[in-house]
Amino acid sequence: MFTTDPPAPTTPAPRVRSAARLPLVLAAGLGLLALCAVLSLAVGSRTIPFETVVGALTGSEHGGDADVVTGLRVPRTLIGLAVGAALGVAGAVAQGVTRNPLASPITLGINAGASFAVVAAIYTLDLTRPLQYVWFAFAGAAVAAVAAYAMSRRGGDLDPVRLALGGTVLTVVLTSWTSALMLASHRTLDEARFWLAGSIAGRHLDTLTPVLPFLVAGLIASFAVGPSLNALALGDETAQSLGVPVARIRVVGGLAVVLLAGSAVAVAGPIAFIGLAAPHLVRPFLGNDHRMLLPGCLIAGPVLLLAADVLGRVVVRPSELEVGIVTAFLGAPLLAVLARKVAR
Repeated sequence: MFTTDPPAPTTPAPRVRSAARLPLVLAAGLGLLALCAVLSLAVGSRTIPFETVVGALTGSEHGGDADVVTGLRVPRTLIGLAVGAALGVAGAVAQGVTRNPLASPITLGINAGASFAVVAAIYTLDLTRPLQYVWFAFAGAAVAAVAAYAMSRRGGDLDPVRLALGGTVLTVVLTSWTSALMLASHRTLDEARFWLAGSIAGRHLDTLTPVLPFLVAGLIASFAVGPSLNALALGDETAQSLGVPVARIRVVGGLAVVLLAGSAVAVAGPIAFIGLAAPHLVRPFLGNDHRMLLPGCLIAGPVLLLAADVLGRVVVRPSELEVGIVTAFLGAPLLAVLARKVAR
């Protein structure tokens, strides 16, 4: 009966084509990422010649421009690479675990949970350094993820529509509470407002170092559950019939999203839409197979973040727009388009 079923002969073909295309797409993505990294090192309130950038990196160039490259732009670029990778992969895993193409750390309320926890800690504990935010960001992200998941249950199954609605409600409520805390204390407002805008400017590598183990653990967990997310896309019952431990995969996948999103928010603040856009950018080239989608998002996330950061440096020169503002401005129309596409 398998030979008479029309879909059976054609289902392996897209995966084969995507797998054959994977090296070429990844090579092109790495080239684009290298270009974005070079622009991140060279472009700012003033443009530094490429020769000076190379000389600063090799140690043969000294002076003001070289100090700007090594002291400010290299840490900023490295943090952008790490945060972008975390958000891109987190978005792909969130969409796979929930079977919702609109899922991401921001639409599930994870970013809002991390932000509220950090602002509440600043308000109550007088925190002053980003290094102190890390644990509160993780805790807030985890609580928000569990709350969104709990609100999405229907008869023991995960309802993607309820999950999106629950995440939206959480985001609105937690954002309101965050604003209330900031309005209640000028000190909290002064301390948190720049961080809440979402920025990789002025960050040092010692901000990234404490969260790096959690970020790496989140990436490892994401790639470990990648093959099982393909089965999960067929529905819980079908996945279970194929021997996939659905509950365990959801727990590990959810933990991966919390680790990745919590790490990104702790370092750079809540940056919107990178996690939503990266998977949708990669799918036309590599398809829906998470074994190929996740490596693509690992590259697409940093490309989007660095490109948005460079754009924010040039549109209002000599001032800058925080990257979180740029991604929100560009991502809102994207969300509207995706929502319309999903509705159709």
